[in-house]
Amino acid sequence: MASAEIHDIANQIGSEYLRALGDQADGLLLLAAADAGSALPRLRRAAETWQQVDATYNFARVRLLIGQACHSLGDDEAARLEIEGARDVFRRLGAQPDVQLAQALLESSARERPLGLTEREVELLALLATGKTNREIGKQLFISEKTVARHVSNIFDKLGVSSRAAAAAYALKNGLA
Repeated sequence: MASAEIHDIANQIGSEYLRALGDQADGLLLLAAADAGSALPRLRRAAETWQQVDATYNFARVRLLIGQACHSLGDDEAARLEIEGARDVFRRLGAQPDVQLAQALLESSARERPLGLTEREVELLALLATGKTNREIGKQLFISEKTVARHVSNIFDKLGVSSRAAAAAYALKNGLA
């Protein structure tokens, strides 16, 4: 694999730049393989190194990837912060195509889930709309009933509803169930 060769060369010559490039390549490959959980530590290590070697543009590029990994893992707040941070750096650098890419990622994420629902909340709302209990939802998603209850509470707050029936009706009306 090419990234392994980059790591070997980086270790042989002691190049932080190549080490960051290898970590970024690893993270990108893992993201492409839908393994965001494994990608994230490598991408964070690359970001730290890019920052240390003062490679501002590369740092912003890897922050976009970190944002995508966070989004895949359902941490939409962290994703938004990373992507906005990258966008701001691109603006300062005058990298307009990258500003547009970051903005498109932010807008796409906002369109996917109404009212600021996270991916996990949308997934849970769909199950709630089928009439499943918190226990059944927890079993299916491998989370505790308490976690389900917290998600349900968050969903109610975001949708402005006070019952499972109203949340289910919203899900059905908006194609989320």
